[in-house]
Amino acid sequence: MSTVQVAQALKLPPDEVGPALIALPEDQWFDRKSARIAPRELANVLIGFANAEGGVVVIGLADGTVEGTAARRAQLNDLQQASVEFSVPPVRAVGRRVPCRLPGGARDELLVLEVGPGTEVHANRRDEAYLRIGDQNHRLTFAQRQELVFDKQQTGYESRPVEAARVDQVDSILLDQYADAVDAPDPIRLLRARGLAVEDTLTVAGCLLFAENPQRFFPEAHVRVLRYRGRERGTGTRQQLVRDLRIEGPIPRQLIDAQAAIAEMEPVRRALVGGGRFGPVPLVPRDAWLEGVVNAAIHRSYSIGGDHIRVEIFDDRIEIASPGRFPGIVDLAEPLGAPRFARNPRVARVCADLHFGQELGIRRIYREMRDAGLGDPGYRQTAESVRLVLSGEPVDRGLDARLSESARITVGALRTAGRLSTGEVAELLDVTPPTALKRLRALRSAGLVEWVGKASRDPRAYWTLPPT
Repeated sequence: MSTVQVAQALKLPPDEVGPALIALPEDQWFDRKSARIAPRELANVLIGFANAEGGVVVIGLADGTVEGTAARRAQLNDLQQASVEFSVPPVRAVGRRVPCRLPGGARDELLVLEVGPGTEVHANRRDEAYLRIGDQNHRLTFAQRQELVFDKQQTGYESRPVEAARVDQVDSILLDQYADAVDAPDPIRLLRARGLAVEDTLTVAGCLLFAENPQRFFPEAHVRVLRYRGRERGTGTRQQLVRDLRIEGPIPRQLIDAQAAIAEMEPVRRALVGGGRFGPVPLVPRDAWLEGVVNAAIHRSYSIGGDHIRVEIFDDRIEIASPGRFPGIVDLAEPLGAPRFARNPRVARVCADLHFGQELGIRRIYREMRDAGLGDPGYRQTAESVRLVLSGEPVDRGLDARLSESARITVGALRTAGRLSTGEVAELLDVTPPTALKRLRALRSAGLVEWVGKASRDPRAYWTLPPT
């Protein structure tokens, strides 16, 4: 759910606003609280939102009922001051009253607190830091907090003004569409309210999202879609590249154009299509690669120059590479358990409001791949980038269930990478090369992997999966 639905509910007549807000699911950007909540407890909720992507907290709703705030009017000032009194540094939260009606018809009010994403890590007076993950507020460990401090140093980049980028240089059609989506009467005022402009100057996020030509200021802020013949890139005269499309413009238009280009270039595979018959289907489920592209556009590091998002399409897989590493609070060994953290929270919010990207993120990619009977997505991280590999090869989940954890990791990595050296497998499993070699030889004896090389000490030797 995006913040658009919350904003629309808050504009309803008093007798409708409460039930409409109760009907909405709580999520990454929205929470409901009783007026009986203690200021200290409320502060923890606001801290969680500020440390993530911001959001909206509506006070006066509890247990599926509109309770209002009039009965506890004396405490409202304390609740409104919670973001200042009980958080360090103070959380930026704007409060307003919204008229509502109680179940019996009496007039009352809701207290609405709109929290912006913080540029530094917030904690309470006990020095406890929280992070909003989905519909829950999670207390961070010391190590997680330290990683969040580092990650937050990068989130401030998108809020910097771009001196030469003016609000009169926006794509007016795209901005009007966004203003209509969030029901805002003044598009330019909306840019300022969402941190996308400072007076008449666009910020980095505002420029990337709405400038007519953001590549004038950020030349590498584009998506490149490449189609290769076969399963290898090739080099020199053996290069297998057959199409190379550069997609520019503001982020929302890039995502639309990239979606069309990938769908056109994506190969097909044979699979069951219903009625017990086989037929052609896309190599990788559309929602899997689309979520991967959206995540790359939203979460890439735009402060890194000299690189761009690349979508490489092969006969057997799709690879999506984006500049910037995963946030430090994400454990790459457990991607399904990774908390949601936006390096560019303002970009993330606008894209969510325009229905690009889902709160599920990585989980959605896993679900789509598994539902299609394909291998799990593979994530590989270098010093400056993240690569997502989506293989079109069907996987035997029954076999996977019978493998040990290290064997399952090794076979899964080979499905996505195609080939790995013994040293790379050792690094993947966090074991010594002799231990990795012993395990690989056991897998080879079981017929699950193959070794390709000219001699036992061949530096170019590698391990791969046997042909099907």
